[in-house]
Amino acid sequence: MAAASTDTARNAATAPNAFATARPVASLWAATVAGRPAFAPLPGDRTADVVVIGGGYTGLSTARYLAKAGLVPIVLEAGRIGGGGSGRNGGVVSGKFRLGFRDIANAHGIETARYMHDLGVEAIEHVATLIEAYDIQGADYRPTGSLRCAHNEVSFAALRTEADWLRNALGDDAISVLSAEEVAAEIGAKGFVGGMLNTHGGVVHPLAFVLGLAAGLVRDGVAVHEATPVLRFRREDSGVLVETPSGTVRARQVVIATDAYSDLTGATAKVRTSVIPFRSAMIATAPLTGTAGEKLLPTGRSYTETRRMMRWFRKAGDRLLYGGRGAFGKDDSDAAFAALQTAMVQQFPELADVPVTHRWSGLVAMTLDSLPHLGRLDDRVVYCMGFNGSGVALASGIGRHVADLVTGGRPTLGLVTDTPLKAIPFYGLREPAVRVVAGWYQFLDAIGR
Repeated sequence: MAAASTDTARNAATAPNAFATARPVASLWAATVAGRPAFAPLPGDRTADVVVIGGGYTGLSTARYLAKAGLVPIVLEAGRIGGGGSGRNGGVVSGKFRLGFRDIANAHGIETARYMHDLGVEAIEHVATLIEAYDIQGADYRPTGSLRCAHNEVSFAALRTEADWLRNALGDDAISVLSAEEVAAEIGAKGFVGGMLNTHGGVVHPLAFVLGLAAGLVRDGVAVHEATPVLRFRREDSGVLVETPSGTVRARQVVIATDAYSDLTGATAKVRTSVIPFRSAMIATAPLTGTAGEKLLPTGRSYTETRRMMRWFRKAGDRLLYGGRGAFGKDDSDAAFAALQTAMVQQFPELADVPVTHRWSGLVAMTLDSLPHLGRLDDRVVYCMGFNGSGVALASGIGRHVADLVTGGRPTLGLVTDTPLKAIPFYGLREPAVRVVAGWYQFLDAIGR
């Protein structure tokens, strides 16, 4: 799973024009979750109908719906529940895909775009369903919507065009365009030339959400085991034999739901080269009450900017979270966190003297076509992964469709099921290739393109 950050503020504190900094801890979510249930490792040899590899949103949601279908699932998580992307993301509940709906329409037709759009909205609504079903009070779900903030006139023109298309082509009445003055009132600071408001979605405490799902499943009699990496599995006459350090499970089928963490063991080697793990880093400030930043982001939405190397920000309680991608490699990076803090203060000068108290990151899974995929490797192995950074809603909502496929159904989820998960060419060169692309995007952003 993503390594917990043990970085301190010494680099920022000794750098020129350093910002106020307190000693960071690994994650704001870990620091604020109300209790953490333990899920014991697999205790010896067991039998089940389905083994779900991965205890994140996708795996847990899949187990829920397999149980509802009358099957006996067992969830095996290599690390701790919530230790990967499901517990370390920004908590933004969105139904968007990395590939835009207009691009989908141009490439695959308007009906496919409409279906993908509706699938995203359905996934958002399902978040509230899960929270209510398991009474996850600590999830603190707030359906406040999101706002994309245009950093220049070219981007604002593109947002206006996109908004018109979404309303006219897809009938999305949750979309509206805001002026520069309206955006300034939304975020409490100037600097953007306009924006596009989407009232679908909202924000959630992601770690509380995933822990609540797991705890709810256990209460319902579903076996969930953490610290249980699947080392390998092999076919047997009646199904599969799944091997872990602490025991085995005989089952009829396996579901691979490991997303960006598909390289932990050889068991998921067949899907590992189909996703690029990309580190998403974020920081959180000290409480803003009584500071110059107290009035920032008064509506409690999530916000993104339109630069290619996109930054996002939101409130969590009385703190401001600021995040973005571009932190490469397996470990947290002081440089990435410092860059985030620099960008945050440039955007919100009121925060120059507010300490950053939390710095952490997690991995998201990028796919070749920028879309998630659900399908079969063979008659006994199902996979679902590749959420490209939008997994809170989509990953937790797709479980019912994964369960449908496992139980013999043929779910049709537009491009999610119509196109197979593809291996990434020259996979060994993925990290330098990502660095080159990111550098080019940074250059384009710098020159205002």
